[in-house]
Amino acid sequence: MSVGASTVREDRLGALAPRLFLGGGILGVAGLGSSVLIGAVGGAWDRLLFSYLAAFIFVLTVSLGALWFTLVQHMTRAGWSVVLRRLSEAIATNLTWLGVAFAPIAILVMLGKGELLYHWADTSVYDAGSEHFDEVLTKKHVFFTPTFWTIRAVFYFAVWGAATRMLFGQSVAQDASGDVSHTHRMQRYSPLFMVLYALTQTLAVVDWVMSLEPLWFSTMYGVYFFAASLCGFFSVLCVSLWLLQRSGRMQDVVTREHYQDAGKLLFGFGIVFWAYIAFSQYMLIWYANIPEETGWYITRQLGGWRMVSALLLFGHFCVPFVLLISKHTKRAKGVLAVIAGWMLFMHYIDVYWLVMPRIPADLLAQSETYRQLIDSIQESGNDLGFHPHVLDLTCLVGLGGVAIALTARRLGGCALIPIGDPRLSESITFENM
Repeated sequence: MSVGASTVREDRLGALAPRLFLGGGILGVAGLGSSVLIGAVGGAWDRLLFSYLAAFIFVLTVSLGALWFTLVQHMTRAGWSVVLRRLSEAIATNLTWLGVAFAPIAILVMLGKGELLYHWADTSVYDAGSEHFDEVLTKKHVFFTPTFWTIRAVFYFAVWGAATRMLFGQSVAQDASGDVSHTHRMQRYSPLFMVLYALTQTLAVVDWVMSLEPLWFSTMYGVYFFAASLCGFFSVLCVSLWLLQRSGRMQDVVTREHYQDAGKLLFGFGIVFWAYIAFSQYMLIWYANIPEETGWYITRQLGGWRMVSALLLFGHFCVPFVLLISKHTKRAKGVLAVIAGWMLFMHYIDVYWLVMPRIPADLLAQSETYRQLIDSIQESGNDLGFHPHVLDLTCLVGLGGVAIALTARRLGGCALIPIGDPRLSESITFENM
């Protein structure tokens, strides 16, 4: 029998749910519709694909971070986080429809048009008689066949969908029954899903992002993506909590204690851990100085990307580190929400920085010194993929709007907290100090 179900007010989105669904839906249709229109009228299909991929990865990372948070709470049998868990469960359910959002990219690859986005999808690079023949890529051809690549994508979304449906379904069912067996079931399956999560998340980022430059590789890339995902989710969590409480909801159950711990997680994973992994990856590649690896970072310290890299250094780490290191900023709800909003913006810039730059392989091969490379890039007019476009905004608004609409729809049919969870009272009375 649940302790909290009879003693806690059952907060719901109520009338806010249809408004968020409608508003998010309008943004989604307008953003995606205008993106297709701009791509068709302006002939910017290549650009549309990259902008769409960046927006897709942004929404994906937030959803994956939510899934990880939900799983780890069940694995550790945490009590403090119960009142926050329904939000993470609902955000994680976006992984189901994101499979549909990924379908256009998969269809292009399967139809033999994937080279617009992925160099490895160009069949001529595997033809020894072609001028585009690439011996290194030929050795990776088995891994990068369109069919095998698409099958892997289906597997990833199947795992994520199964995990989110089970966790959200069991949690909502427990609201009505108060049966502790739902908690036991979620705790029992969470370790298995966590193992599958680690595998699928790592392979997915290799397939969808790292393979944009198929000759470049990093064994730390999956961990970097994991840290970025947590930055995105904890930023969304802090902002969402603040907005919900501003609307008069969750007033009695979410306290400064919960904000402080959410701020700790954003600080620890989204700022410090992210910076540690980013520096470690850069330091190892710089120290080894292997041409096959250094081109990825050289590209990101030239042209317009130099300023983006500096923005990430100071905006994603230095400044928020100073602002969020104190417990007082974590406990100040409005201040934490503003910092989290900034970190969400930085997270998109980070994703953009991963997806958009294009390594000038031909110019790198022809240059003997760094100065020669810079001169060659200037003479050729190569922008290294740095040309911000309105499609970047429309795709982000489109997919972001759909995410808001469908998250609101999920939350509209249930309580905003797991009122049947046996640890609810522990969460409500939780104190840091």
